[in-house]
Amino acid sequence: MSSTTQEVLDQLVSSYPERSNSRVVIVDIATQQLHLVVNNSVRRSYDISTSKYGIGSESGSNKTPLGAHYVKRRYGRDAPPLTIFKGRKDTGKVASVEYEARATGDDFVTTRVLWLKGLEAGKNRGKGVDSYKRYIYIHGTHEEGLIGQPASHGCIRMRNEDVIELFGQTPAGSMVYIAEELTNG
Repeated sequence: MSSTTQEVLDQLVSSYPERSNSRVVIVDIATQQLHLVVNNSVRRSYDISTSKYGIGSESGSNKTPLGAHYVKRRYGRDAPPLTIFKGRKDTGKVASVEYEARATGDDFVTTRVLWLKGLEAGKNRGKGVDSYKRYIYIHGTHEEGLIGQPASHGCIRMRNEDVIELFGQTPAGSMVYIAEELTNG
């Protein structure tokens, strides 16, 4: 079932009034795009990569979960672009960007990390489906050539410049909604 950006925003305000703020991130898996919505208007859209394994919330599935989330924790505020994070810690290493559309065999988390916590019990929060316990992030990637197509292991990957920009616009607590498909409108 697809919905419009405005329908998603209305649903989030209605369902999570305590989390309503002027900034919402909406991920559209069908188009492989992430939209930063500020004051009910799409301020910026970015090409992304979601899971190459598809959509799902099950632990161990490596799939991208759907539904309402929020940014629980953020990492990398002052890290140089392409810094590699392991367990959300700066490794002191820097990745080289792969601009060709090919998988390198590495799944580096680079530059910035926005760790998501699910809000929907049984869908993306709770036993066996918990986005936070699955370590679902929005993060940079060294495989920038794969941006725009499903390529991740469940997270939402972004180009490094883009994730720096998004990081600066999304404080902890910001709402994130991951949709299978949005329609124009």
